Amino acid sequence: MKLSLTAHTFVFAGGLCVACSILVSASAVGLREMQEQNRILDRRYNVLQAAGLIDYGERMSADEINEIFEDRITGAVIELETGEEDPDADPDGFDQRAQRNDPSTSRSAPTNPAGVRRLPDKALVYYVYDGDNKDIIVLPIEGEGLWSTLYGYLALDADTRTIRGLTFYEHGETPGLGGEVDNPNWKDEWPGRKAFDDDWEPVIEVARGSVGPPDEDPHQVDGLAGATITARGVTHMLQFWLGEHGFQPLLERLRDELGEAQDA
Repeated sequence: MKLSLTAHTFVFAGGLCVACSILVSASAVGLREMQEQNRILDRRYNVLQAAGLIDYGERMSADEINEIFEDRITGAVIELETGEEDPDADPDGFDQRAQRNDPSTSRSAPTNPAGVRRLPDKALVYYVYDGDNKDIIVLPIEGEGLWSTLYGYLALDADTRTIRGLTFYEHGETPGLGGEVDNPNWKDEWPGRKAFDDDWEPVIEVARGSVGPPDEDPHQVDGLAGATITARGVTHMLQFWLGEHGFQPLLERLRDELGEAQDA
């Protein structure tokens, strides 16, 4: 039976759609492993920047990033409520965001200004070693900005009070405004600031305007011009994750370990 011109057009279009769908699906499956490798590499790159092991924006090959990371850094999966490490968990295969989104491995967060709605039972942190000693702790952070959720890393020195660096690896804030969280000059304002006051309350914040160097304004960082809501979001997320519902139990444990080492 001879098809009409209209039917022939629909048959051709349908066949083309099926062929394209198969091609796209095959490409997605084939590229999945490469995409996962790139995701891991990007996270490692941001951890290295936060820890001050490489400069912000420094261009490096994948081999160079992996070599530095594997030489100096060890991942650890910790119980968020207790701060204790899970010796059976595999840091390389741990997906904290998947844990947070799964009701069986997460819980509702208390109402908070950071916009954090769920807390994973476990979290992936990184220790930077100087020889056999833990030199830096890198914590994953997230919270609401103006247009998006910001995901990043905060690095603290072994004293768990002094900030080593801050990076964000994913967000959708406005370029030139809230997107200035990616500006290397702004990131350079963080090292040397103090995350906690003398009573170990998290007080670090992004100011409304300009502030002095760390020795003059230890608890504040320059504001983001024209991005008040994003700046406020950074303040809220840092104070949340450094507090009792975030990494406070872990940091208290590390302080105890540091005190015991100094007394030995």
